[in-house]
Amino acid sequence: MLVSEIQKQIAELIQENQRGTNALFEAERTLAEAEYKLDTIEQKAFIKAQGTVADRNAISRLEASEARLERDLRKAELNRIKTKIKGIETALMALGTQVKLMGVEGR
Repeated sequence: MLVSEIQKQIAELIQENQRGTNALFEAERTLAEAEYKLDTIEQKAFIKAQGTVADRNAISRLEASEARLERDLRKAELNRIKTKIKGIETALMALGTQVKLMGVEGR
């Protein structure tokens, strides 16, 4: 592999990592909104429900099930982005190691 190819790959990975940082922020924001929505729906349902505390908890969880699913999907999205960023960082380290090895071989 040529040094110019490695430099190009490093530049591409750095650019992708920067996009990942923006995506990570957006995913964290949407997760926070989903958690807020879930909490709001669940608490309002608990307040208006009748019966024992256990009944009220069950009813509020049932009424908030869609919001809970949305929150869980946002968590999965956030985790996927974190995993992708970690993969990019690993690839950058591997390319850095290749460059060092090429430097040693060139001596």
